Amino acid sequence: MATFNVPSRTEVSETNQGIFDNLEKQVGFVPNLYATYALSDYALSNYLTFAGSKTSLNNKEKEVVNLAVSEVNGCSYCLAAHTAIAKGNGFTEEQILELRAGKASFQSSYDALAQLAKNITENRGKADNVIVDKFLAAGYSQENLIDTIVLVGEKTISNYIHNTTQVPVDFPAAQPLELELA
Repeated sequence: MATFNVPSRTEVSETNQGIFDNLEKQVGFVPNLYATYALSDYALSNYLTFAGSKTSLNNKEKEVVNLAVSEVNGCSYCLAAHTAIAKGNGFTEEQILELRAGKASFQSSYDALAQLAKNITENRGKADNVIVDKFLAAGYSQENLIDTIVLVGEKTISNYIHNTTQVPVDFPAAQPLELELA
C-alpha cells in the first residue's frame, strides 16, 4: 500500500499555505485530513467551500448526518473528529454512539434523520421510500431532504480520502461501536 505523509505548510502551494494559516487561527491547528486535501492545489479550497456552504440543516443535524455516514463508511478519522464536534454541540457519548448506529431514541426527528443518512449511505443513494416518508413525517421538508443528501456526499468525500490515505488521526479516538447498537 502506498504511504501518504501529511504535508507540512512548506510542502503545499501558496494558496494552501494561506488556508493553513487561517485554519491555525480558527481551529488552533491544521487537521491532518485537511492537510491531506492540500496534496492537491485545489481540493482543500474546494472542499472547505463545499463544507462551509449554506444548508437548511442546523449544526446538530449536520453532526447527526456526519456521524451516521462516517460509521457506515468506516472512517476512523471522521468518527474521531465528529465525535469531538458533536460533544461540542451538546451530544453525550451515549447519544453519539446511537447516532453512529443510525438511530436516536432520545429525539424522534434526529432518529428519522440518522436513519435516512445511514440508509442513503448504505444504499448508495437509493433511499428506502419508507425511511424517506418517515423523515418527512418527522417534520423535515423536501429542502431538508436534498440538503441531507448533499451532506452525505460531502462527508463521503472525506471518508474516502482518509480510508484511502490512512493519514494519522489527530483527534481523540472514537469509542468502538458495540455490536448491539449497530
